[in-house]
Amino acid sequence: MLRASSEGPHPGLGTKKKSDFEVYVQVMHALMLRDMRTRFGGSHWGYLVLILWPVAHIFVIVSVMVFRGLPSPMGNDPILFVATGAVPALSFQYTSREAMKAIMMNKPLTYYPQVKSFDIMLARFIVETVKGFTSLIVVVIILLGLGVDPSPEIPLMAIGGYCMSILLGLGVGAINIGICAAWPGWVIGYMGVTVLLYMTSGVFFLPHMFPAEIYEIMKWNPIVQTIEWVRLGYNPSLGVTIDYAYLLAWGFGTLSIGLILERAVVRRMS
Repeated sequence: MLRASSEGPHPGLGTKKKSDFEVYVQVMHALMLRDMRTRFGGSHWGYLVLILWPVAHIFVIVSVMVFRGLPSPMGNDPILFVATGAVPALSFQYTSREAMKAIMMNKPLTYYPQVKSFDIMLARFIVETVKGFTSLIVVVIILLGLGVDPSPEIPLMAIGGYCMSILLGLGVGAINIGICAAWPGWVIGYMGVTVLLYMTSGVFFLPHMFPAEIYEIMKWNPIVQTIEWVRLGYNPSLGVTIDYAYLLAWGFGTLSIGLILERAVVRRMS
């Protein structure tokens, strides 16, 4: 015979237990908020400065071109020429550079059982991707305000090139996280790498105007072809060919290597 309990309902009775997915979403939300608040000074102004920094970078370059009377090699507005090169290049640079700082800045969080190093990396990736697209929207709005039509002739082509720059940034950033876990000094070393890539990737010039022998060597740099991918969306008659398989291999290959390093190195060092 069942014995009636006089203790009343169990304290936890009637409360809905959250699923693992809901708990994970809450953890990711908390990590993203903490990432934004710690990096941007805990204010919206700090986040705004980070968004406008690459925008200011573009317009400084344009001002120099206008001051020196340099025309656009593509035959369009100089500001559009610079933007089509600088936006994908800076998206790659900022994403790959800021991603590697994620574990270093948030390492104490891995002491909580709910937080893994992969979660910190994913949260930083999401923040950087959102920041990149927000900066792109700001650039488009400013161009419209200046009377420059930012619409590409082939929108999907230009958008695809920009997304490729984000993918490359995430992949290289994931590898950087693995390297920094074993060698923190790589944060400084990689800054020199990004400067070299930025100066040689075709932001200020058209690589295919160089002799064929030099151009073929430059095309091994995936950022060169990513910029050309974006510019083809604005000028389909540019006269360049993109090795899409090569770029996708770079993007997904670096991301895969980065995830392997996260499991084999970052978790072990945490």
